[in-house]
Amino acid sequence: MRRRYIVSYDVADQKRLRRIYKKMCGFGDPLQLSVFHCELSETEKILLLEALNEIVNSREDCVMIIDLGVPKEEKDRIEFIGKPLSPPEDRCAVIV
Repeated sequence: MRRRYIVSYDVADQKRLRRIYKKMCGFGDPLQLSVFHCELSETEKILLLEALNEIVNSREDCVMIIDLGVPKEEKDRIEFIGKPLSPPEDRCAVIV
């Protein structure tokens, strides 16, 4: 079963910041700088965590992952002011 997540990160080093952004583009859609919306299976989530652990400096950086639940439950959990999130495409994560 797929679940939706918000992934947000605060990275101290510009090189790591670019690497994380590129890696995240393979897993989800950017909402804002350093904030992504992802729809992942359990396996894809594990792959995401492994990929981020290879890049993140745990003494300087922070990654926050918020589980929004299954896609049909999300409607009541995210609110937008201004331009809303486009409907997600039917796709799987692409590992970069």
